[in-house]
Amino acid sequence: MTDAGAPTGPADPTDPTAPTVGVGPWPGPWPDDPRYDPGLLAEGDRRNVTDAYRYWTVEAIVADLDTRRAPVQVAIQNWEHDFNIGSIVRTANAFNVTAVHVVGRRRWNRRGAMVTDRYLHVCHQPSVADLVTALAGVPLIGVDNVPGSVPLETTVLPEQCCLFFGSEGPGLTDEALAACAQVVAITQRGSTRSLNAGAAAAIALYHWSLCRSQPFADPHHA
Repeated sequence: MTDAGAPTGPADPTDPTAPTVGVGPWPGPWPDDPRYDPGLLAEGDRRNVTDAYRYWTVEAIVADLDTRRAPVQVAIQNWEHDFNIGSIVRTANAFNVTAVHVVGRRRWNRRGAMVTDRYLHVCHQPSVADLVTALAGVPLIGVDNVPGSVPLETTVLPEQCCLFFGSEGPGLTDEALAACAQVVAITQRGSTRSLNAGAAAAIALYHWSLCRSQPFADPHHA
């Protein structure tokens, strides 16, 4: 997959016929619009962004996304420097969530995010208690297959909520589970005890979207 922020060349630099990612330099007179990045207009935009955001600065893209953020947030426990955090962040960007909270360690493995964290509001919360305070009443919904959890697929998730994911393997800590208003689990029919945390986040966020009676308007995908 393509890095969402850094320019990339052809898929095979030795093959001049190989397709390139994105678009080349802006043809013709440059637009008189502060949202556009002069460097990208001059050199081309090879980022993994939608066509509507071609040549825009990162700041302009974030400002536009801020006008239509989904009222769902994501929190991730970062006790084990889990490499899945990056993929969860990338999924959060795809659903344009209000915020992502990294709970525990400040540093997290950004490789899987593919630079999509630049387009999100990623916050660090030192502890579960800090997360609860930051959410200011928004309910925490734990996603973990623990005793007492209810099936995700039969649960209507609140429009405003924060989906809370644990580290790969151990899942959410007891402190985190105690802070949740509800805990849901993704029903599985195979032999593996748990899903990959990145995959679980994608399923949970998609289910949250399915719980909405009307899709969120996206002016760039009308």
